[in-house]
Formats: sequence, C-alpha cells, structure tokens
Amino acid sequence: MPKSRTVTPKPRNSAKAVQPPRPTLAARADRYVLYQQAVQAPEAEVRFIHRAYRRVRGRAPSSLREDFCGTGYLSTAWAKSHRGRTAIGIDISTEPLDWGRANVLAVESLSVQARVQLVEADVRHADVPPVDVIGAFNYSYCCFKDRATLLGYFRAARAGLAKDGIFICDLFGGTEAIATQAEERKCKGFTYVWDQAEYNPITHESLNHIHFLFRDGSSLLEAFTYDWRLWSIPEVRELLLEAGFSATAVWWDPIDADDYRKSECEEQQATWLVYIVAAL
Repeated sequence: MPKSRTVTPKPRNSAKAVQPPRPTLAARADRYVLYQQAVQAPEAEVRFIHRAYRRVRGRAPSSLREDFCGTGYLSTAWAKSHRGRTAIGIDISTEPLDWGRANVLAVESLSVQARVQLVEADVRHADVPPVDVIGAFNYSYCCFKDRATLLGYFRAARAGLAKDGIFICDLFGGTEAIATQAEERKCKGFTYVWDQAEYNPITHESLNHIHFLFRDGSSLLEAFTYDWRLWSIPEVRELLLEAGFSATAVWWDPIDADDYRKSECEEQQATWLVYIVAAL
C-alpha cells in the first residue's frame, strides 16, 4: 500500500483580487495647471501691455519684467507673442519657478526659451537689466501691507525701468471685495472657488484662499492662500507719484464692454477691476 500523505487543498479562485482604490481627481490634479485654467489670461495681458505702452510712448514695447511671476506664464506668453520680445520673470519662491521652467518654458521653442529668464529673487532687490515695462499682476504686490514697504517696492520698480519705461499693476475692489464670502465658478473638469475668508476693516487686511472642487467629491482646499492688504486706487497712485513716477492713469474694466478704458470717474460697483499705469 502506498504511504498516506496530507494534501493541502489550494484555495479556489472564486473572486477577483481586490484592486486598490483609484486616486481621486484631486489627488491626480496639478494645482498650477488648475490655476492657469481658472485664473490666468496671459494673451489678454500681453495685448493690454502693448496697448498701454503705445498709448504712453507711441511705439511698441520689446522687454517685459514680470514681478511676482510665479510659474512665468505671462513672461513666456510675452516672448511667444513676437520674436523680438524678451522677458524676465522674478519670484521669491523656488517651487513655482521650477514648475514653470519644466512645464511652461521647456515646452516652447528654443527661440522662446532663449528670450525668457526666470529669476529667484526679492523683486525689491533683483539685479536684472532695465526693461520697457514692469508688471505686477494678480494683485501680488498687496502682500506689502504697510506704506513704507510698498513705497520701497515702487521705488525699486522705477529704478528697474528703461528711461522711457512704464509700470503696470492691477487692483480689485468694490462692495463685495470686503465681504467674507466664497464665490464659485465652473471650469472644464472642476469648480474654482475664490474664498474671502477674513477681512479686517481697521487695517484692510484680507485673507483669501483658492479651492478646487471635483465631480467625484474630492477637493484641493487652500490650494493657494493670499494674505494681503486691500489697497485703494488713490493710495496706490499717490505712492507711485511719491516713488518718482511723473504720472499715473487708471484703466477701468467696464462690465458691459470688451476692454479696459481710461477713466477718472466711475460709479461704485459690487466688484471692479482696474489697471494702474505709471510713467516715468
């Protein structure tokens, strides 16, 4: 007789192996890509810079310095817009600059890449050549919360311009700008949320967040945070003149029209947007 032996039965493959859960849309998202899609419109800003400079100087500008440039999206768009244009983007943060070099600039032609320089520095102390236009967009200079600091930045910007240069910054305001509220806007594949979380009427300090929401219920909360002082139009203009600029002009964004217009008198609105242009 054969010797007996113990046989361990193999488990029956009655069910498929459990798959790990798929990452959420938020986990797969890139906050810089979302910001570009929801917030930035570099081609429109390029057109305005060209228009404003021609209005002041009677010729087309060729060189741009983008202060607080983040990923350098506008700087790259400026260089792409004409083969004779150069751009310098300056930001104090390493991460967005590295992202921009890899994901914005590197995908462009060698000609564009050669005409864009992204510099990690404090915009008040950057050692770069003078340019036709310096722009401080997306309200970024509002990180300077006291008069002396903002004046110092405007003086540095003036010193960084060529002899016929101009400085451009944008600003927002209105009755809803000082309300603690959140505003949602649908974008392709996600919802953009501008969250005015805190506002101090004594100091005009405002804490704001950007959130991104996705259709699977996931979210990127506080993807970007801005700790600002909400400056007024006359405050900015007065400081620019004190910094040594000879003249300033306000370009108002009319809700019912296609483009900004120069203006010195407007009715209050729930929300308004302006460019302020300062000339040497």
